[in-house]
Amino acid sequence: MKIKKPIFEVNKLKHKTRKLHERNFNRLGFDLHPSVSLISAILILIFIGITLFNPTATNAYLIGLQRKITGNLNWFFVISVNIFLLFPIFLMISKFGEIRLGGPKAKPEYSNFAWYSMLISAGMGIGLVFFGVAEPLFHVNTILPHNNSTSQAQALATTFLHWGLHPWGIYSLISLALAFFAYNRGLPLSLRSVFYPILKDRVFGKIGDIIDITAVISCLFGLATSLGYGAQQINSGLNYLFGIPQGTKIQVFIIVIITLIATLSVVSGIGKGVRILSELNIKMAGLFLIVILILGPTLFIFRSFGNSIGYYLNNFFELSFFSENGSGWQGSWTIFYWTWWISWSPFVGMFIARVSKGRTIREFIFAILIIPVLLSFIWFTTFGATAFYQNAITGGELLKAVNTDTSTALFAMIQGMDISNILKTIISIIGTFLVISFFVTSSDSGSLVVDNLTSGGKLNSPILQRIFWALTEGAIAISLLISGGNEALNALQTGVILSGLPFTIILLIMMYSLYLGLKTDLHKLKEYREESLIFDIITTHIDVNNP
Repeated sequence: MKIKKPIFEVNKLKHKTRKLHERNFNRLGFDLHPSVSLISAILILIFIGITLFNPTATNAYLIGLQRKITGNLNWFFVISVNIFLLFPIFLMISKFGEIRLGGPKAKPEYSNFAWYSMLISAGMGIGLVFFGVAEPLFHVNTILPHNNSTSQAQALATTFLHWGLHPWGIYSLISLALAFFAYNRGLPLSLRSVFYPILKDRVFGKIGDIIDITAVISCLFGLATSLGYGAQQINSGLNYLFGIPQGTKIQVFIIVIITLIATLSVVSGIGKGVRILSELNIKMAGLFLIVILILGPTLFIFRSFGNSIGYYLNNFFELSFFSENGSGWQGSWTIFYWTWWISWSPFVGMFIARVSKGRTIREFIFAILIIPVLLSFIWFTTFGATAFYQNAITGGELLKAVNTDTSTALFAMIQGMDISNILKTIISIIGTFLVISFFVTSSDSGSLVVDNLTSGGKLNSPILQRIFWALTEGAIAISLLISGGNEALNALQTGVILSGLPFTIILLIMMYSLYLGLKTDLHKLKEYREESLIFDIITTHIDVNNP
């Protein structure tokens, strides 16, 4: 008697995915979905052309539109972002948490350390370095509207709100949906796939193309503006440290270097280049953090951590659900962040999904909501508290420097520390390299995501195509810097943030779609375990009777 162990139901959608990929343009070393790639390119060129034609007017118009949206719909973003956090937590603690991405037998492709490193580097690594000093210092010198007061604990807790559980809740939601429908349903690793339970086969048609085009534009614009701003920030740091002049030529040179390094990383793939750079980032960031913790006001930092965590947890719901009348402070800070994280979620979510096969939903969500969040809290407390301490003993000199040029905040703080000049120089150089390495990982991971979307959700694409998208990002950033400068970059960044409104609606619909898919998979998992148990009992019985 030959008994076969029941196999988890083979996905019936794989042949439709193959048909989608068969329509790709496969020539000259490319493997592109024609509609998504061509229409995305045309729309990008049109928007950039309008921006460069009159960057000042375009920027002013977009900022005005953004203020109207953030001022009138702040309540909508506040409620939505809280839902985006609560829903993944519900999945984590429920029976849905038992589902494994890729099926019951799937194994993780990367070690935990490599996985955590890539999560943090792609999620908000550069933001930790850039805003670690500046944001807490801004908040502690502002009357915050939550209770019309301010304190060091409240300033850090407000920073925790912007960089903690809520943004990572957004990332966990979209990355889980992408990974589930790609690995458990055999659909393309693309934004269109998460709507299959609702749209069915229409995701393979024009509606699916529109969804992916929206994601491509958001990713490319976001990455291009980040490269532009990153070049300016690095230039500011080099000027502050070594007197290297600030200007467009230097910034273009910086973008070229970052793009070339990112291209080499992209060519190597996730398993080598991206993983190695991400691990290096985390090790450098850890060393940098420890150095500041030891050489800075250590006891003050420890006390600040306890006070701010206590304030954050004690006032969590008040901070999370607060809605301000009008478009004042909250529109400029909290709602700005919510729209920014939401508009970036397809990029970050796609990358996290790519590296998370083999994880259970419970492990997946727990890791995303705990590891990066805890690191963010420790980071902001260490640099924020050091900034508080230094600003107090210097009579507000650090705040003046930050207000003059936010990009020099970290270096201004280092220069104000009570240590030798040699140590200041060494720490500043480490900080500069950390900024550069985080920008490289943002660029290379972003290139891989855009490559995914424009190839119809394929996990592996030709090397020439990966190089093309990495160079395209750099070219867009350079053209904007040369032609429009800050005004062009501001316009593009504001345009990306405005996409937060439609993406919020998309995420709300996606939650329902994900729930439908998980509900079906949970039923299959139960059947699989019951059949596996029967199989084990029968085979054990046969072994006993046939020694």
